[in-house]
Formats: sequence, C-alpha cells, structure tokens
Amino acid sequence: MTRTPSSDPDSILRLAVVGHTNTGKTSLLRTLTRDPGFGQVQDSPGTTRHVEGARLRTAGNGAIELYDTPGMEDGIGLLDYLEQLSPTAQRRDGPERIHAFLESPESTRRFEQEARVLRKLLDCDAGLYVIDVRDPILGKHRDELAVLGLCGRPLLPVLNFTHSPRQRADEWRNALARLGLHAAVEFDSVAPPLDGEAKLYDKLALMLDSRSELLQALKHDIAQQQTTRLNDGLRMAAELLVDVAALRLACKPDPASVESTGEKLRDLVRRRETTCVQELLKCYNFRKEDFSHHHLPLQGERWDMDLFHPQALKDMGVHVGKGVAAGAMAGVTVDLFTGGLSLGAAALVGALAGGLWQGADRLGKRVMGRVQGFREITVDDAVLRLLALRQIALIRALQRRGHAARAPIVIDAELPPHTQPAGTPRHVSAISTRAKNSAPEPGTLTGSVQETLRSGTLPDQLTEARSRPEWSSLLPGFEEASTRREDVVRSLAQWLAPSTRNAA
Repeated sequence: MTRTPSSDPDSILRLAVVGHTNTGKTSLLRTLTRDPGFGQVQDSPGTTRHVEGARLRTAGNGAIELYDTPGMEDGIGLLDYLEQLSPTAQRRDGPERIHAFLESPESTRRFEQEARVLRKLLDCDAGLYVIDVRDPILGKHRDELAVLGLCGRPLLPVLNFTHSPRQRADEWRNALARLGLHAAVEFDSVAPPLDGEAKLYDKLALMLDSRSELLQALKHDIAQQQTTRLNDGLRMAAELLVDVAALRLACKPDPASVESTGEKLRDLVRRRETTCVQELLKCYNFRKEDFSHHHLPLQGERWDMDLFHPQALKDMGVHVGKGVAAGAMAGVTVDLFTGGLSLGAAALVGALAGGLWQGADRLGKRVMGRVQGFREITVDDAVLRLLALRQIALIRALQRRGHAARAPIVIDAELPPHTQPAGTPRHVSAISTRAKNSAPEPGTLTGSVQETLRSGTLPDQLTEARSRPEWSSLLPGFEEASTRREDVVRSLAQWLAPSTRNAA
C-alpha cells in the first residue's frame, strides 16, 4: 500500500469513501488496507477533518485508490443552499450545481467539510457511502444522499456494523431502495466475513463495467493473500506443536531437581507459544496489544523416555515385530534401566542388543543418562492438545477480525472435564474456539480436528515427534535441515487446516 499520486491514471480506479460523520469510514479503510494505523478512529464525530488516501495494487499494473473524507454534518442545510444557489428553472444538471456551490463563498465557510467531500467525489470514479446501520434513518441522511447524487458518480452503500444487536440493516435497505439505490453491500469493518471484500468488489464491478477486469484482479489477489496467510499461520502452529512435542529435559530424580527442571520446561514452552502468537499477529498485520495473551496453564509434565517408540527403534537400526513394538509402547520397558527387568523387558533387551549402539551417536547419551539414574520429562498430552486448540482459536479469530477493531481478542472456553486424561491437573483446561470480539459463527462448530484434540488423542505427527528430541528448536541438538521433520510439519499443518474452514 502506498499513498503517492499515480503517473498512469488509466490503470487506477479512484473511490471516495463518503458518508455522515462517525459512521466508520476510517474504520472501513483500515480493514480494506489491513492497516490498523490508517487515520484516526474515535467514538466522537468529526474525527477526520481532511482527505487522506491509500492505494491497493493488483499483481498486474492496476491499482485502486481509496480516499477517506470528512463526515458530512449538515446535508439538510446544504441541500437548501443548493436550491437557492441554482433554482430548478436554470435547468443545470447535478455536477454543474455542485461546481457552482464549490465556487461560492459558503464552500469555505459554513459548508467547508461538505465541500471537501464533494470535491473529492467529483475527482473520483465512484463513491462508497458508509452507513452505520445502528443509526435510525433520518431526513438528514436522505438529503445527504440527494446532495451526493448530484455529483453524477455511482454510489455503493456499505452497511457497516451489521453484527451489532442494534442494527437496522433491513430498514436501511428499504430506505435506500426508495431513493433508487438498489445495490448495497454488508461489510462490518470490525468483524468482516471472509468473503466480504469479494462481495464488495463484485458489486462495484457491476456498477463500473469498464473497470470490472481491474476489480476482479484485485478480488483474485485478495483471495490468494488470504490463502497464503492461512497456510503460513497453520505452519506456525505446526512448528510450535512439533517443537513442544519433541521437547524433553533430563533430570535427576530428587525433588529439588524435579521442581527446577519442571519450571524450566514450563518456561521454555510458554516462551515458544508467545513467539508463535507474535508471529501469527504479525502474519495478519495486527499489533501485540490486540491479543490479551493468557499464560499456558502448564503443570502437566510427564516422566518418560520414549526410546522404545517404534520410530526410535527404527532409528537405532532395529527392526522388530509389531507385537514387540506394541509391548514397548504399553510400558514393558519402563523399568529397563532402573532394575527389576521383567521377562518382556529382558526379551526386548536381547532384541535390541545388536542394534542399540548403531544409534549411539543420537541416543547413547540418553541411554547412559537413564542408566545413571537420570529421568526425562516431557509436556503432557493434555498440554499439547491445549496448545493446538489455542492456536486454532487464535487463527480463526484473526481471520474474521477487521483492522478497525479496538477491543482485544479474547479466547476463553475450556476442554470438557470428562475428555481430560487421568492424572491431568484440574487447572490444565484448554481454551476456546470462540473469540468474544469477533463475528459469530454461522453454525455450530463440530470439526473433527477439534473433536480429536478434545478426545485426548494426539495426531500421528505429534506421536512421532515425541521420539525425536532433535526436532525441537528449544534443545541444543536441533536438526533444522531434517527432511523428515519438514514432512511432519507440513503434514500436521494440513491436518489442522479443516479446523479453520468454518471461520467465515
């Protein structure tokens, strides 16, 4: 987005954003440009006192310029003045009457704000007339539209704040139809639907047939950018989950060491989630202060080694039957290095004897640490599920949040208690899939991804990551160039994708 004049006027469509004072014109511009810093947004009228522009470029050479204009405050008085200035008997057309007004003394005095609006509309190809549908329909609005209509430019009414419980969208549509404005588009600048921009530009293309190709190109670019942001966000979430699933810290078994190592684990995971949240906000061009980040309730560590996960056995060069692998996962090796070998564990030791040290460069230190009495702690499954649900909820909220929104994003539902695995601390309750300050869902959320996460079952990608500490960027031996890790991250991002499809 730039704010410089164009040297090629034929490749540019100019749109004036007009309307009554305090209807959300600047808010609309912020959302269309994805720029939360554009202009000034306040709840008091008359905040915008001058014309400010922004440019949206297409992948080709075209561009659309959008101009924020001051709010019109005295449409009734201005229409009366126009009647006095240019009586009907003179048979001037609309634009001539407006030009006559702009040359009159009152255009720089009583009607200075309105003059700025009309001058900019005359200079543009069309106008977006922004309506706060919470407002009652009054005579001043009708006179205002009558004045704007004299400019001879197509006007597309934009119904703003349609998600408010006080909205009067149907009343406004009927009133606009009586004035001959039968095309209108709903676009809530605080919580726009995912297809909101597409519908807006489709309506404009119908009104401006000669510019339809440019508008369709912009619509296509916006859809591509939307898909790219979503894919990038899902990858960020997948990277976080793999990092945390693979994370494991060695620890002596005494209480002081356990407490210290547990706190280190919690701190590492909280920091990693904070980084992911900041990356997601940046990806969607929101500010840090837009999200009231809540600390992850991490008290769900678990003691384990996962050396005998089938993938770990494969890494060590050992190929065992499914029965042996299943027995290992069921826990027959839990006391393998702490004494009291069971028959099943002893058999497994024999099976591993020939291949164990083939993986010594990767696993030898871990094995020796276990022999010496060290244990390994990892994040509990419930916390991984919680992390996944939090990122899904945040991505969904960012997808349907307009850049004019000022209230912070809040995500705050819990995992149903009966779905938490035994031993999960009570306060390890996950988050919501709803955002308080965003548009309501079109239907009940019953996505299989969320259901799977709530059931306590981890996806296969995270189960594999459990046995791969070298995949965690939080540990010293991180293998950034691992092809298999890249495949797992990509696969996990695709697995998470359906959870975002109902966000429109």
